[in-house]
Amino acid sequence: MSRLGATSRKDRAGRTIAANASSVYGALLNREALESWLPPDGMRGRIERWEPHSGGGFRMVLTYLDPAESPGKTSDATDVVDVEFAELVPGVRVVQRAVFEADDPAYAGTMTLTWDLVDAGEGTDVTVTATDVPPGIDRAAHEAGIASSLAHLAAYLEAGPSLR
Repeated sequence: MSRLGATSRKDRAGRTIAANASSVYGALLNREALESWLPPDGMRGRIERWEPHSGGGFRMVLTYLDPAESPGKTSDATDVVDVEFAELVPGVRVVQRAVFEADDPAYAGTMTLTWDLVDAGEGTDVTVTATDVPPGIDRAAHEAGIASSLAHLAAYLEAGPSLR
């Protein structure tokens, strides 16, 4: 269900990752992994709450390395987001509902992020689709951020266990 004033906008990014779907799924539900790869370029992340099950979720504080370049939604230097795991299908899909902590109504509402995992022979096609994106989030910047997170996920999984 869309919130009042929301558009049917869908932001999307995808990447083929040289890892099986089980490994990709595991990295989506591992606290240390998420802190490592989820923050897009120019940010670092810290998880404050962690409940890795359907109906559970996490709270992440994303800190901008240079807040002058991109002011945060929660404070000048941070974005704080509460994420619920709405659907977990091992090796296939993770659906998250994300709510940013922000005073500005342009960032209000619940954004849904669907991570679809499809076998691609030697790897996994990972597609992230964001729906009900708050209107204050720039589409190009959001899609670039998702692509950046996917690149970090690929680097994390493709590095092998000895480098993690």
